[in-house]
Amino acid sequence: MMPVAGTFLIAGIGVFFFNAFNLPLPWLLGPIFACLIAAVAGVPMRGIKILNDGMRTILGVAVGATLTPAVLATFPSMLPTLILVPAMVACIGFIGVPYFRRLCGYDFPTAYYAAMPGGLQDMLLFGEEAGGNIRTLSLIHATRVVVIVAALPFFLRGFWGADLTNPPGAPASTIPVLELAIMAGCALVGWQIAQRIGMFGASILGPLILAAIVTVTGGLHYRPPAEAIWAAQFFIGMFVGSKYTGITMDEIRHDLAAGLGFCVILIILTVVFVEAIYGLGLAPGIEALLAFAPGGQAELTVLALVVGADVAFVVAHHVLRIFIVIIGAPLTARVFASAFRRPS
Repeated sequence: MMPVAGTFLIAGIGVFFFNAFNLPLPWLLGPIFACLIAAVAGVPMRGIKILNDGMRTILGVAVGATLTPAVLATFPSMLPTLILVPAMVACIGFIGVPYFRRLCGYDFPTAYYAAMPGGLQDMLLFGEEAGGNIRTLSLIHATRVVVIVAALPFFLRGFWGADLTNPPGAPASTIPVLELAIMAGCALVGWQIAQRIGMFGASILGPLILAAIVTVTGGLHYRPPAEAIWAAQFFIGMFVGSKYTGITMDEIRHDLAAGLGFCVILIILTVVFVEAIYGLGLAPGIEALLAFAPGGQAELTVLALVVGADVAFVVAHHVLRIFIVIIGAPLTARVFASAFRRPS
């Protein structure tokens, strides 16, 4: 229990310092950076996975509650940008796999699943089954999420003047108790059903689908309260930051450096796609950035809620990205394997 209690304390200190220095997203970025620094310093930390997954259900309900009939009617208008998602995934793969294979010297399974911008747990599972280095994959994907999520607030505030101090919801005291109970039911029941049928991203997508059904049928009229969204940010940030626990100097020099270099590639690709989408008038800049930034689905959902972006637009693109990566991973891996058998 000591590593768990210590992790909570460290994450809380991160929130305190981010609030004290008026830094963006204190409940999310504070725990991430505090836990990252502690991990590099050798402090043992551990999160509680089921609690982290439980907190993600809050984000699923938050998105599902926004899917009113009026919002669902806008989905066909997303088609021009949705068809660009497979193109971006392909660009990431064609650049990322050679980068990790040739430049960083990883074996093919590790290089392939390190490059794929899918969900953290899914990429670790697929990579391990294919014979990849699970520790390397964990560090690279954690670095991808940390860097993308940390960089986005500065892009959003610097280029679009986004207000990152907005509360992500109404206070709990202003929401009817019955609505809160319905949200809790959607979260727990949706999560369990999705988990039982093997749905990817079950802790978010299950509650999202059930909450959307309840919303469309008139049973839900509110999003989860601000306090619940802040709690979700805290636990997600703590979970991501603690992924660096036990990192060694060799891993910092090789795996962390490789992950940071890959993040530069991802940021450049994201900027290219966002500029094209925004320039062609296919979507507003903030929505395009949040929809195409290859960070974690949960973390980018939080950002969309905070800045008041079109959450349905953002989530639709990330769900498609993760679906494409998961469904296409086994087949595409075989195609890549024949081209990158040995480092040059």
